[in-house]
Amino acid sequence: MTRTNGIKFETPATELSAVSDKEDTVTINDSSKQVEDVQDIDDILNSLKALLSTVEKLQKVRQEVGDIKPLIGRMLDGELVAGEELDQLKTGVSSLSRLVRAYSDHQIALVKAQPARDLLDRVLKEGYTA
Repeated sequence: MTRTNGIKFETPATELSAVSDKEDTVTINDSSKQVEDVQDIDDILNSLKALLSTVEKLQKVRQEVGDIKPLIGRMLDGELVAGEELDQLKTGVSSLSRLVRAYSDHQIALVKAQPARDLLDRVLKEGYTA
């Protein structure tokens, strides 16, 4: 039969608070990492939306410009252009600056959206959930 001698072992409150502070710190770090991951995912999705928008704008400007390359080639060869072809050439040439700007915007959005490729690979390969 076991007898007790009446001595109690108590852990000092400072040790307990130190342990609980460490656990709180771990919890805070984990939640901040999750917030960063969610923020990263939001940034990636926003960059994909921006890329889609620039693709749409680029396609729209390309349609407005039309196929003016042959007309510009003829004009550069010294051929005189008149009538409907001249109007088409004027519209196309004035739209070229918008086309260059849309192309530049598309290239920038394409670079910014590249992290989406890594996220997609991670989601498909690892079954990652945000």
